[in-house]
Amino acid sequence: MPSKLLDGFRSIHGRPPEFAAYAPGRIEFIGNHTDYNGGTVLGAALDRGVSVAVARRSDGRRRFASESRGELVELGADAAERLTGPRSWVNYPLGVLMALREFGKTGPSGFDYLAASDLPIGAGLSSSAAIELASALAFLALEGGEVSRETLVQIGRHAENHFVGVPTGILDQAVSAFGRKDHLVFIDCRVPRFETVPLPPGVHFWIFNTHSKHALVDGLYEERHRECMQAAQALGVPMLADATREGLAAAETRMSRAAAKRARHIIDEIARVGLTVEALRRGDLGAVGRLLHASHQSSRVWFENSTPELDFLVDRLAYEPAVHGARLTGGGFGGAVMALTTEAFGGAQAKAVAAAYADRFGTEPEAIHAQTGDGAALLGKIE
Repeated sequence: MPSKLLDGFRSIHGRPPEFAAYAPGRIEFIGNHTDYNGGTVLGAALDRGVSVAVARRSDGRRRFASESRGELVELGADAAERLTGPRSWVNYPLGVLMALREFGKTGPSGFDYLAASDLPIGAGLSSSAAIELASALAFLALEGGEVSRETLVQIGRHAENHFVGVPTGILDQAVSAFGRKDHLVFIDCRVPRFETVPLPPGVHFWIFNTHSKHALVDGLYEERHRECMQAAQALGVPMLADATREGLAAAETRMSRAAAKRARHIIDEIARVGLTVEALRRGDLGAVGRLLHASHQSSRVWFENSTPELDFLVDRLAYEPAVHGARLTGGGFGGAVMALTTEAFGGAQAKAVAAAYADRFGTEPEAIHAQTGDGAALLGKIE
């Protein structure tokens, strides 16, 4: 267990934890909004994420703390309402406790809890999925329970969809669960099926976090989800993963312009995921870069979930000779851009990109040199 997490738990709760677990954040490599449409997607687990420490209580009280927030949130064992305001982060572990019951597992009735993260806030690296999976592993350990990685993914998604109330697919949880250093995670979201794809040697990830976020991001995400479902219904298919460009062309008059644009993006994006896997397997990073750029342009034009800030970064990164390709990563409507680079792209190049952004928008983005890492794991019992 990280000593910082152990010391923090002792400081807040006055005793050591019993178990700790960890789950990484993730980069959405390519496959923007394809997951809840039954499509395919590629992601990378990071070497940074969320750690959770827990210890049982005999009085049925649940005391939640986070290293990044000062307030200790105390709830009874029967609390089942979503929290709002500064305490809303507790909805993620609370949702996991609700989800465990749906999968035949028992969560602890009372406990002390501490979450610690080294993921940047608002960068689209999915701290929410990381806290869900780490919480699930820690709660299960307290009760002596285990689940498969596939079930762990479903528990996290259930918590997000049904308690937190965000209609995400399984991308975030699956990459966090199945991540492997120096690999991407390929997900066929319909089955679902998970496998890892080796990264060619010498590639690097840079994340440029704009710290910008659309004020209505949750509502816009739900709107895109709804438009995709409307498009599938108009096309007469269960999910957009079953649709084709030919079918879309024949059915466009039966759907709104917005729904048709969303369908166009999803159909093409699923095709790009397959082409990216093929290019990675043959080590063709030039082709991978072109596919990443095409993905961003599709998100900008057809899915309309980019922003001027994200577009600027992608366009500016295209001028860097050590950048294979770049695109927005995550749900969009703000957040971050991911760049796939050679090792020649370093701090000096990142600073130049950040300075150009600051000249345009008045603030510098946070530049993060990201490494791949392994998936979620129980860190063990604290003796």
